[in-house]
Amino acid sequence: MGESLQSIVNLVDPYTLQILVNIGIAIVLALGLNVITGITGQLSLGHAAFMSIGAFTSAVITLRTGLPFSANLLLSGLITAFVGAAIGYPILRLTGDYLAICTLGFAEIVKVVFLNLDITNKALGLSVPPARSPIPMPIIVWVVAILSIIFVCFMKESRFGRALKAIRDDEIAAEAMGINIARYKVQSFAVGSFLAGVGGCLYAHFLSYINPSDFGFLKSVDILSMVVLGGLGSIAGTVFGASILAAAPEFLRFMSQYRMLVYGGLLVFLMVFRPNGLLGGINFTDLVLRAIGRKPATAEVNERHRK
Repeated sequence: MGESLQSIVNLVDPYTLQILVNIGIAIVLALGLNVITGITGQLSLGHAAFMSIGAFTSAVITLRTGLPFSANLLLSGLITAFVGAAIGYPILRLTGDYLAICTLGFAEIVKVVFLNLDITNKALGLSVPPARSPIPMPIIVWVVAILSIIFVCFMKESRFGRALKAIRDDEIAAEAMGINIARYKVQSFAVGSFLAGVGGCLYAHFLSYINPSDFGFLKSVDILSMVVLGGLGSIAGTVFGASILAAAPEFLRFMSQYRMLVYGGLLVFLMVFRPNGLLGGINFTDLVLRAIGRKPATAEVNERHRK
């Protein structure tokens, strides 16, 4: 089975394959931030820190143990989720700019810690051995990306997701309705951190080398740009935004020094002409239902109200 899957992967040009894998990893990372920022409304500028925790955890587990990659992937996500919940409990009492500054400070602390730890090889970084799995890494990345999309879709439409959206819209009203705001915020942070840790694990094993400097402030800005470009809270928008901005460095290679300037100009353009993002307000579940010829739940509810 592994050989047949590898033969399928070999049919794709290596350059195109790398872009596709980068898009898959970006989707997982952006979905994690979308849970925190888009669905729950908590602005985080430290998503790269959780990505680095997942990446280095996965690398150390691979180097020190003989766990299969599936267990490694799950363990990296769970450890990152635990760290996210532990950090989220005290800092999620803050809101707005204060929360953003706190998460930014946490990201810089994590980066400095990894730059000074012997287990992470300090500033030299770590060479990560190939994943212990019969399935090729590109296929693993896209399977995880698709599962992440399905998971976030179901989570958003669940009772838990509706509570998160209520907190985003009005915390006071949500608390008056009996929603435990602190608990839901921490759980949201843990879910987003879990996906960031999974994305970091995939990133480490695909590139085969990681360095703490790879997970700085600009990496967090990249991920946040993907979410904002597609539309805060929109799963379809997050997938679309991640796909565009993950492939953009290849198309903008001739002006790589001005890449962030292009991103900034694009976001300003969006704020003026499309404040909700490119696909803001579009429900991914509704798109799937329309594609298979069924009416979305929102359309059925509207019809019942009209009758």
